[in-house]
Amino acid sequence: MEGFRAKLRVATTVILALWIGIAALYSLLKPISNGCVMTYMYPTYIPISSTEGASSSARYALYLYHEGWKKIDFEEHLKQLNGVPVLFIPGNAGSYKQVRSLAAESDRAYQGGPLEHSFYQEASLTLEEGGVNIDASIFHSSNQYTRRLDWFAVDLEGEHSAMDGQILEEHAEYVVYAIHRILDQYRESQDAREREGAATSGSLPKSVILVGHSVGGFVARAAIIHPLLRKSAVETVLTLSSPHQSPPLALQPSLGNYFARVNDEWRKGYEAHTTPTGHHVSNSRLSHVVVVSISAGYHDYQVRSKIESLDGIVPPTHGFMISSTGMKNVWLSMEHQAILWCNQLVVQVSHTLLSLIDSRTGQPFLDTRQRLAMFSRMLRSGTPQSFNWMMQSHLFHQSTPASIKDAKDAAGSQAPSSSSCTVQWSAEGLDKDLYIQTATVTVLAMDGKRRWLDIQKLGANGKDHFIFVTNLAPCTGVRIHLWPEKGKSTTDLPGSKRILEVTSKMVHIPSRAAPRQLEPGSQTEQAPPSAVFQLGPEDMRGFRFLTISVAPTPTISGRPPPAVSMAVGQFFNPQEGEREFSSQSMLLSAYSPKDLFLKEDHPLVFNLTFAISLGLLPITLSLRTASCGIQNSGFANEEAGDIEHSRLCKMRCFPPVALAWDPTSGLYVFPNLFSETIIIDSSPALWSYSQGSEKTIVVLLVDPHCSYKTSVSVSVTAAASRFLLLYGSQIAGLSVAVVFFALMRQAYAWDYYLPMPSMLTVVEYNLQMPFPFLLLAILPILVSLFHSFLMSQPFPPIMSFAVVSLICYVLANGLIALLILVSQLVFYVTATAHVFIKTRWEVWEGNFCFAFLLWFVNLSSSFFSLKNRW
Repeated sequence: MEGFRAKLRVATTVILALWIGIAALYSLLKPISNGCVMTYMYPTYIPISSTEGASSSARYALYLYHEGWKKIDFEEHLKQLNGVPVLFIPGNAGSYKQVRSLAAESDRAYQGGPLEHSFYQEASLTLEEGGVNIDASIFHSSNQYTRRLDWFAVDLEGEHSAMDGQILEEHAEYVVYAIHRILDQYRESQDAREREGAATSGSLPKSVILVGHSVGGFVARAAIIHPLLRKSAVETVLTLSSPHQSPPLALQPSLGNYFARVNDEWRKGYEAHTTPTGHHVSNSRLSHVVVVSISAGYHDYQVRSKIESLDGIVPPTHGFMISSTGMKNVWLSMEHQAILWCNQLVVQVSHTLLSLIDSRTGQPFLDTRQRLAMFSRMLRSGTPQSFNWMMQSHLFHQSTPASIKDAKDAAGSQAPSSSSCTVQWSAEGLDKDLYIQTATVTVLAMDGKRRWLDIQKLGANGKDHFIFVTNLAPCTGVRIHLWPEKGKSTTDLPGSKRILEVTSKMVHIPSRAAPRQLEPGSQTEQAPPSAVFQLGPEDMRGFRFLTISVAPTPTISGRPPPAVSMAVGQFFNPQEGEREFSSQSMLLSAYSPKDLFLKEDHPLVFNLTFAISLGLLPITLSLRTASCGIQNSGFANEEAGDIEHSRLCKMRCFPPVALAWDPTSGLYVFPNLFSETIIIDSSPALWSYSQGSEKTIVVLLVDPHCSYKTSVSVSVTAAASRFLLLYGSQIAGLSVAVVFFALMRQAYAWDYYLPMPSMLTVVEYNLQMPFPFLLLAILPILVSLFHSFLMSQPFPPIMSFAVVSLICYVLANGLIALLILVSQLVFYVTATAHVFIKTRWEVWEGNFCFAFLLWFVNLSSSFFSLKNRW
């Protein structure tokens, strides 16, 4: 009986390992639709001559990129070198030609000028990042950038730098040489222009901006701490899908040791030097260096966001990490190589680097806080990083109240202030006021009307929060004000009371293309929202009315109005939209989806809390409109009636939007959500986990005019692929341990002249309960926890860490058992084929010899008979 149970345990682990492997491969091998637009260019690579000073300069090379289809004179082009130098460092087996997308878009961005200004809320530095007393004048750019970017690239011969620490050290050494060579080239170019009598303007660059892809980003950081690098030769580093915490796959000890040594030098580099009494002596070695890491999100299977983080290496005052999924004007996850050519990201990075140039000096800002603030403003979205509505009432009450002339100016304020728009509306039609009597307000057209909402009346019964979603642009399409009381003009209000405009607190969210209008006046599907705005009780305290002013149809921005206009606002109680999914319900949903029904007039905002991170168990979220206040269409065919009903509801209700957030990788937005797999790039249950990564909160924005049938289920294939991506190295390590344990058991039997157990028998022994399973699986976990206690290290979540560790141990045994069974099957099939072929050959060989002998005898007899006749 015990033997049967052992075989049953082995069979169960093998089936589990095989099932997870097949499901993961099915998910990982499917084509990825990342939504990226291809970047096009006309590249020319100008070689930069080498000089003495680098032992590896003979093997590697340095190039300058030029964009354009016309043939140019290389020497003459180098003489005119007068921009801001940027050095691109390729990654593992990468090419210097990968710089072409970034360089080409930088050239177009310089010629086209800065991005169009919008009145959405901009991201700013947090207090932890030093976001105080920042000179706001650096954000007021002109219509043209000050100076272009000169893109250089190092040719590292496509070496596999991610496999060997020695290669990384050689690359870092050559990058140091390349930085010096670039700075010297600018001096040589200036001297050549002076000899020819040409006018020279501007100062020579003293530093080079480094941009690294993959391991190239780590090489950039390694070069900065190199002892031969000139002082302040590098002050800005931007990395794309680069590992910083550890190598993605440490195949050699030298690789892990080199990462640890470089990171340790960086930690020391930001420590200020003080005397034993605590007095400040000098700034830290890296106090002038700013580092920004951009991750590609969950579609990057090679480098995870967890190891791209700068936590513990670069202080928040000098750098941060952002995911492309929450990046301004990008909002996409992409593959490891696609981050170099994805046009949405490349364009934003190009404008970001050009914005770092100080208009007064023509060189990047010297102040680290100014550079970091510009990175934050250009890359981060103004969307709150956590949609905890109950805890965000402090977002808006710090705005400075703006005095305005009269009530009409509340829709088109002319008095500029930090919280008011700087555009002027036409006064036509702005006196037509509407008084909203319900908690939900809807705008279906740019009608030039102002809607009044009584905060005290509509915000009663716990509905003390207000949310507003729209596809109208702030200031140019819609404006929102808070009024202390109703009045036609400021003379009706006491002098101590002010009207506050909060339009600029509207944050931008991605939206897919609006439906096309087939003909003027025809009805189309409702447009997806492109902005969200919310107020808490603290924000509205001291105010009685909230007004939503919609611009008249004649546009004031010079652009035609959208074909479909929409805006929905609502006073709501956050607790009514709370939904929690326990661990048990999530696991059961893989077989039986959990259904929710959202009735009409439901809250516009739903907070869905999942007990297990969606980085480990991604879910498939489906929403189907059930009704939208429209009676039965009367179709005889029920299916045709459902299709027509769904089409009519799409004309009335905006497409749902989901927003998820992870402490490590940031914000994820899923627009036009009808059926989507919600996944984030978190790292739950790992030792160096991020606080809050165990749970995931998804904020759902749904139109209250429609009812929805909502289905939530765990995506089995996506969960299997995520498990292998997150814990594949742990499973591989445990598999090696299982093999060594089996060899140890066999060696023990050999020494004591006992029967030699097979590998499969040893695996069966590993799974016996309670021993040795508990000894092999639980004891290492307890030892690790005790070690963390002695070293005063943070503990991982005990339950999830233990459960995932046990699953990895079981899968490791199942993997080894599967390999044993496959090898036995291969040997059996090979042996059977060998015996079959050998047996057949012997029979065939005997028959052949006998047939040949008969043929030879017949031939001989025929020959002799012919001879006798002659």
